[in-house]
Amino acid sequence: MRTALVIGTGLIGTSAALALTQRGVTVHLTDRDPEQARTATALGAGTDEAPGGPVDLAIVAAPPALVADVLADAMERGAARGYIDVASVKGGPRRELEARGLDLSAYIGTHPMSGREKSGPLAATGDLFEGRPWVLTPTRDTDTEVLNLALELISHCRAVPVVMDADAHDRAVALVSHMPHLVSSMVAARLEHAEEAAVRLCGQGIRDVTRIAASDPRMWIDILSANPGPVADLLTDVAADLEETVRALRGLQSSDESERRDGGTGIASVLRRGNAGQVRVPGKHGSAPRAYETVAVLIDDQPGQLARIFADAGMAGVNIEDVRIEHATGQQAGLVQLMVEPKAAAVLTAALKDRGWAIRQ
Repeated sequence: MRTALVIGTGLIGTSAALALTQRGVTVHLTDRDPEQARTATALGAGTDEAPGGPVDLAIVAAPPALVADVLADAMERGAARGYIDVASVKGGPRRELEARGLDLSAYIGTHPMSGREKSGPLAATGDLFEGRPWVLTPTRDTDTEVLNLALELISHCRAVPVVMDADAHDRAVALVSHMPHLVSSMVAARLEHAEEAAVRLCGQGIRDVTRIAASDPRMWIDILSANPGPVADLLTDVAADLEETVRALRGLQSSDESERRDGGTGIASVLRRGNAGQVRVPGKHGSAPRAYETVAVLIDDQPGQLARIFADAGMAGVNIEDVRIEHATGQQAGLVQLMVEPKAAAVLTAALKDRGWAIRQ
C-alpha cells in the first residue's frame, strides 16, 4: 500500500492515518468538517489535499448511520482500488450497500476494537490499535486484493486481525461493548444528584465501573442506533437479573428466616455467576487470564514516584504485569498496586522495602 484516503478524521480515522503516515504511506484526509481535517493534518496524519487519482485504499471512518452513504459516494466516483469502513456495527451498513445494487467485491467491513473516552483528532495516537483485535468481515464476494490491503493496514497499525461474520460481530460487540457502556452510564447516573459527602467516598471500584460513562453521548447515540436489537436483548436479560437480585435483597431484610435464607442464596448465585463470567475475560495480550499477586505500595503524589518504583522493580529483576493506582481521598498520596507473577511477589516486596518504600500488607 502506497496511498490511502481517510474519510472522517475523528479519533479512529486520525489514529489510523497517523499509523500509516509513520510507515511511509501517503495519506489524504477529508472530513465533512474541514477544520477537523486541517487539525489532523497539523498533527502529521497526512495531507488535506485531494488525491490526484484513485488511491490504494479508502478508509471510511464516519458514524455508523452515515457509513453506507459515504461508502457509496466513494465507490461511485472510483476513489480507490479497495474500500473499508471502521464502524462499530457491520451488518447494517453492508445490507444498505447491497440494497443499492453496488458491486461489493472491492469492499470489506472492519472494526478496530480500540478507542478512548475522548473523541476527535486531538485524542488520536498512532499506537491506538497496537495489540488490539481488528475484526474483518469478508464474504465470498470479497476480492483477495482488498482483503490483503485491509490486512496490510492492520499490520501497519500493529493490530491483530480477527475474521468474523458481520452479524455475529454485531452480537459480540453488543455483549462486550455496547451493553456494558449503557450499564456503566446507568451506574454513573446514580451519582449525578448524590450528596457530596457520599461522592467523596468514591474509590477505585466505582471509578472502574463508571470510566467508560465519560464517553461522548453523541457518538454513542450513533453507535447504539445502529445496533439496538442485540443490545436490547442483552439488557432484557440484565433486567431479569436485576429483578431477581432486588427480590433477594428484600428477602435479606425480612424477619422470616426462610426468606432471609433464600435471599442469601440468590445473592450468592449472582456473585458466583459474576465470578464465572469475569474469569473468561482475556488476560494480558489477549491470552488466557492468569492469576497475579498484588504488591501494594504507598506513595506520595509527587513527580517521579512511579518511575522510581518501576526502576526499582527492574533492578530487582521483576516484571510488572499490570498496575493500578488508588488515590487517597483528601490527601496527596495514593496506593500503587503492582501485579506480578506469584513467585516474584516476595522478591519484589523485599526489594522495595530495602529501598525505603512503604508496603501495604
